[in-house]
Amino acid sequence: MSYADKVFIDMCRDIIDNGVSTEGEKVRPRWEDGSPAYTVKRFGVVNRYDLSREFPALTLRRTALKSAFDEILWIWQKKSNNIHDLHSHIWDSWADADGSIGKAYGYQLGVKHQYTEGMMDQVDRVLYDLKNNPYSRRIMTNIYVHQDLHAMNLYPCAYSMTFNVTTRPGSDRLVLNAILNQRSNDVLAANNWNVCQYALLVMMIAQVSDMEPGELVHVIADAHIYDRHIPLVEELISRPAYQAPKVTLNPEIRNFYDFTVDDLKVEDYVTGPQIKNIPIAV
Repeated sequence: MSYADKVFIDMCRDIIDNGVSTEGEKVRPRWEDGSPAYTVKRFGVVNRYDLSREFPALTLRRTALKSAFDEILWIWQKKSNNIHDLHSHIWDSWADADGSIGKAYGYQLGVKHQYTEGMMDQVDRVLYDLKNNPYSRRIMTNIYVHQDLHAMNLYPCAYSMTFNVTTRPGSDRLVLNAILNQRSNDVLAANNWNVCQYALLVMMIAQVSDMEPGELVHVIADAHIYDRHIPLVEELISRPAYQAPKVTLNPEIRNFYDFTVDDLKVEDYVTGPQIKNIPIAV
């Protein structure tokens, strides 16, 4: 099995066996029929993935890597908050009549701030520091902006990235590592989606910074499985698993803003069947 499969199975088993139920609590999410969407949860889950060893895609079921890549480009490259700039429909429930999700996600990354070096947004600041001051311990982004929360249709779930550069013994190449902080994670619907997205982001930024991708550390404050998802998860983690796919980016791209979905190449991705019609709490 892929390493991502092992991490996912162990995490799900731990949540189901040792997690705390929110049943009876005052919870915000609701199912389509209006009933409360309760969860079983674990606090402070930390998973590590070494991107130099294999790409962290599940094989228990297929993760739509092209769509995941498209969404991370929507947020980090287009810096958009409008679903009309996105090819999937995963954000439709949170968009207004004009397609906007408010001052959330890509909007925050695109806001320019005054730095000593000049006006830059958060993405350009990361790219600048990795080029000019790679060993800085201050290379990070944060889209959980309190003064704008009232204008967000959904508070950011994955809200912060911290980048850290190291070296690999016996090599002159710099290694780009990152920590993804997430306040909340719907394990069945979104866990591997997020892992794959931010693995691709690290790969992109490493490539244009002339570095090698290293570790992605995923820190989840509230890792949960919804009550109606538990039977689906039990079936999923009992399946046979396969080897991780080979995932690469077009090596000719040297500018972060030149990447397109067509620059993602996925080979030998063998998976179990997809789980269809997963109920989503809103």
